Amino acid sequence: MIELFKKAALTGDVWVLWLLVAASVGSLGIMLERWWVFRADSGDFSSLFDGLRGQLDQRDWAGAHRRAEGARGLEARVVLAGLENAGKGAESAEQAMLSRLVLERSRLESGLIVLATLGNNGPFIGLFGTVLGIIKAFNDLAISGAGGSSIVMAGISSALVATAFGILVAIPAVAANNAFQTRLKKRVANAQSLIHLLQCHLREQRAAPSREEAAA
Repeated sequence: MIELFKKAALTGDVWVLWLLVAASVGSLGIMLERWWVFRADSGDFSSLFDGLRGQLDQRDWAGAHRRAEGARGLEARVVLAGLENAGKGAESAEQAMLSRLVLERSRLESGLIVLATLGNNGPFIGLFGTVLGIIKAFNDLAISGAGGSSIVMAGISSALVATAFGILVAIPAVAANNAFQTRLKKRVANAQSLIHLLQCHLREQRAAPSREEAAA
């Protein structure tokens, strides 16, 4: 078993470098794909919120439904789910919106776990390649004898490239993941504000008949 691991270690760090190259290409692909998804799914939230608030204040439920249906973005689809279930009561509308929010958030989070994994583990993969390179360098020294110090130094220098490359892969992945997560949290917060807005009007509408009866 030890000999088997030794033979695997003596293959050096070249395959680790190729693994990091593949990881960097995959990471870049995910970044571009997520950027396009977020960009295509963005809408004017301020206009949507102000418009819905005005229409709901006027009890224009049909107009609010049309506005949400014609808007883009996670926030619009979440509030649309609530408006479509408004007739079933405030609780049903809230559950519909929360369910839609979970689905939309899952869709936007797709692929971000890969960026987070590469950001956290890229340097360790590079360090693993460096360790393999150093093992190979010392093995070369044992084979070549005392005169092989230059070979060892060259091997160690080459092995350190894997660590540097691992860090190079990790930094953009971490930065991109943080940027996407920040945008996602903002979108979720916007959707939650619309949920509270719609819930406020639904509960007010449900309580209105009771006040009229009391006045009568």
